Amino acid sequence: MATEIELKLSLPPGAARALAEHPLLRDLPVRRQLLVSTYYDTPQRDLAKKLVAVRWRRRGGRWWLTVKSAEPASGGLATRSEWEYPASPGNFDFSQVDHPKLRHHLEQCTEALTPVFTTRFRRTTWQVDYAGSRIELALDRGAIISGDRRQPMCEVELELIEGEVPALFALAQTLQQDLPLHLNGISKAERGYALFCGTNATPVRAAPCRLQPETPAREAFCRMALNCLDHLQRNEVGARAAKDPEYLHQARIAVRRLRSCIQFFAPALPPEFVAEYGSAWRNFAHSLNAARNWDVFAQDVLPALQRDFADDRAVHRLASTCRREGGQARRAAARRFATPEYCRLLLAFSAALQSLFAENQVNLGELIRKRYRKRDRQARELAKHARHLDDTQRHRLRIGLKKLRYILEFIPCDKGRKPYLAALGQLQEELGRFNDHVTALEMVAQALPAQRPGLIHGWLSGRRALLAEELDTACRVWLAQRAPKKYG
Repeated sequence: MATEIELKLSLPPGAARALAEHPLLRDLPVRRQLLVSTYYDTPQRDLAKKLVAVRWRRRGGRWWLTVKSAEPASGGLATRSEWEYPASPGNFDFSQVDHPKLRHHLEQCTEALTPVFTTRFRRTTWQVDYAGSRIELALDRGAIISGDRRQPMCEVELELIEGEVPALFALAQTLQQDLPLHLNGISKAERGYALFCGTNATPVRAAPCRLQPETPAREAFCRMALNCLDHLQRNEVGARAAKDPEYLHQARIAVRRLRSCIQFFAPALPPEFVAEYGSAWRNFAHSLNAARNWDVFAQDVLPALQRDFADDRAVHRLASTCRREGGQARRAAARRFATPEYCRLLLAFSAALQSLFAENQVNLGELIRKRYRKRDRQARELAKHARHLDDTQRHRLRIGLKKLRYILEFIPCDKGRKPYLAALGQLQEELGRFNDHVTALEMVAQALPAQRPGLIHGWLSGRRALLAEELDTACRVWLAQRAPKKYG
């Protein structure tokens, strides 16, 4: 068994020539080959469910059978177990897989294995000595094919041959100074299965990431942060298309979760790391706010206004403004995901996380006991006076509750967590609705500067008063719940 460590990046096809001509590569020996690989699975996708990939590949005039673990890349970095050996096409001999449980599963599936998709691409490779390590840099250009479906690809893989993982990121960052490289966390196998299943892309919610109290704090932070990056990147393409607003919503949630992690773990992290990336992710999050505000207004507030004031010219004018301003804000947000600054931030942040893994201080449980108790106490003090809070204080309570909830979702707690989380989620939702109406009042005032908002403003103010009553009830329900005993 070999362990494959790769950093995966995407590259626009038009930049492929520039990569080959880069000063780091142009004087190095180059190897080119056509690689055609067919991936197999059972009709029930038993291998994919176990995060295993099996493929036949023709290379150098010989056929090779490959078995590899297919765990998703984390922050663009893929670390996978791999077994590859020459074999006769169609003869699924798994005797060289020295993992007994995996080999048994493969042999159980052998009779049912059938082709699911093929990758066909030209690979150009260079051997690069960089930062004391030897790295194979591969440029793959071609397509993933399943039946009559086809998806083009152009990507770069940096595989560690000898040396340390940070060298992969260092080389990628050097190349990124001159090339539009972007971290790519979705493997060829994952894209191939999506093509095979004909799965339409949909917005992606955060995946579970359960951590134990004894996990070292910095390791826990890194795993949480990588989970947030995965959540963010799986919504990038949809957010860039600027069609379904849910993609942008999920991307913003991912960034909020990430920022909450940085702030929560700040005492266990290097101060310069917290300062640099706390600021960078805050600025990125703020650049998406306008689009989300208009989307919420269009979905939650405008339809009710149009229903209650169907003949009001100001409402028609407001709807027109919403379409125009909302469209511009969505396009601006979409462009942010394609900027060099965003691409560099992703890669630099992933590189910085790798350097943190090796440095452990207090464990997760100790940090949470100190940090969570303080935040829970601060939030409860505000919630006790919810009826008399001003908009700024309510906003502070809403942000504080989000941070509590995000951290709890990462860790296992006692059975009492469910009612606490349910009450916390309901209160957070009520605060969100209240905040949306505060924002809506501001947007109406800005959208209708030449008119007196009149009935519209009064309608929104009245609705906000009703929401304040519901918020007060949600606060009382949450205050009646005790925080999870293990950490609270």
